[in-house]
This record gives sequence, C-alpha cells and structure tokens, in this order.
Amino acid sequence: MSKVTSKLQVTVPKALADRYGIRPGDDIEWQPAGDVIRVVPGRAASEKRPIRERLACFDQATARQARRDQTRRTARPPRGRGWTRDELYQRGRAR
Repeated sequence: MSKVTSKLQVTVPKALADRYGIRPGDDIEWQPAGDVIRVVPGRAASEKRPIRERLACFDQATARQARRDQTRRTARPPRGRGWTRDELYQRGRAR
C-alpha cells in the first residue's frame, strides 16, 4: 500500500511498475471511475488495445465474476452456534 506525501505524491509499488512498464519520468493519468480512481500509464491511455484483446480481457473478467458469484451462492451460514434466528426474535417476548 502506498501513502500520499505532504506534496500529494504517491509511490507506485515496484511490482506494479514492472508489470505495466512504468519507468521514472513516465506520465500517468488519473481517471475517476465511480468510487475508485484508475491509474493509467500515459502511453496506455493514448494507445488503445485492439478490439480482440479488449474483448478477451472482458471475457476473462466476466468469468472471474461468475466464479465469485458461484462461491457466494454456495457459501452456507455457520452451524452449531447454539441458537437460531427464530429464537432471537422470540427472546424477551412475553408468552
């Protein structure tokens, strides 16, 4: 995780810089994307990837999301906690 300095400077982690080919002196672009900020290397912002490559990335992201959704559907609440939800609603009520 990076910290912002008093001069509003941020250090790019080495692993990410190596992966995306960011070198000292390179420009990067900050793009608002809803609740997050996208950091895009300057040359990547001006060079669009071919449509086939962009579609392949989209398909991979869609597959990852489908796996996450499947995991969420199969997750079950913990068992053996000694009480049920219905018991919580009955507690403290006059019978």
